[in-house]
Amino acid sequence: MRFLTLPAALLLVVACADSSRTGPAGPTSRPAFTQNAVDTIGLPDLIVDSKATQQNWVNRVEDLPADFCSVIEGGVTPGTHNILRFTVTTPNVGNADVFVGSPLKHMDPNGDGSFADQDGLFEFASCHGHFHFQHYASYKLVGEDGRVWKAAKRGFCMLDTDPYNVNSGDGTWNYRSCGNLTRDGFQGISDGWADTYVFKLGGQYFVLDGGDGQPVVPPGVYHIQVEVNPAYEPDKKGNCPRVKDPATGLCHQFAESNYANNFGDALVQITDHPGRAGYGPLKNNTDKISAKDEIEQ
Repeated sequence: MRFLTLPAALLLVVACADSSRTGPAGPTSRPAFTQNAVDTIGLPDLIVDSKATQQNWVNRVEDLPADFCSVIEGGVTPGTHNILRFTVTTPNVGNADVFVGSPLKHMDPNGDGSFADQDGLFEFASCHGHFHFQHYASYKLVGEDGRVWKAAKRGFCMLDTDPYNVNSGDGTWNYRSCGNLTRDGFQGISDGWADTYVFKLGGQYFVLDGGDGQPVVPPGVYHIQVEVNPAYEPDKKGNCPRVKDPATGLCHQFAESNYANNFGDALVQITDHPGRAGYGPLKNNTDKISAKDEIEQ
């Protein structure tokens, strides 16, 4: 159920969203749905679209310049690296929005200009120039022997990028602005919509040659494992700062109707010498990735 029609001024803000966040189908396939109103009656239910990752990855050699935010934030040595790029799509199949609203309201609740009273949901990413929601998702590259590598991605901006199944919502989007120090953003995911992090965005890759301080990833078969709204341990007294899953006793950043379906898995192949053309479904992709492409707008 939707309520609280949004003011016209906000429509102007969210209209500035970046089409680079659009999912694998591309912006030309997006239906002409319009923004309507926030839906907080019920609960969201986030899932990971494993098919989107399975169909959109590439192992290739690529230049990672020093001005890439993912290089700066991920501790990657600038230069030429063997990497694995991939796309992640996280649809909301619940009956309500994931609603967090303006990051500034969370970073500065009393409006005095100081972030000392922030609630911990967001952080300001200085390289990106906007706010990131903390602990929205986790990415792991897992070998058949159980070894694990982490991705270069360090932050997320929750936006409505793609209609997923409008039958579970009313087809309207709401969230299209990350927000920064001078402009209120509007973050969340509408029911029936998905938040897609395409392969060329900042941090949507694993460094395979040890260039980020992790061990070298040998050639072989691996799993890209994604968890959205990932679980974490409560404090020593068993308390969670926000939400506890009664089934597991673990904490989450926001409430959902189902936490058991928050996982996705895609099987990938790391090769000996992928070259710049690469290996995988996105082999021979010629998109030139710049520092600007790395940043969600």
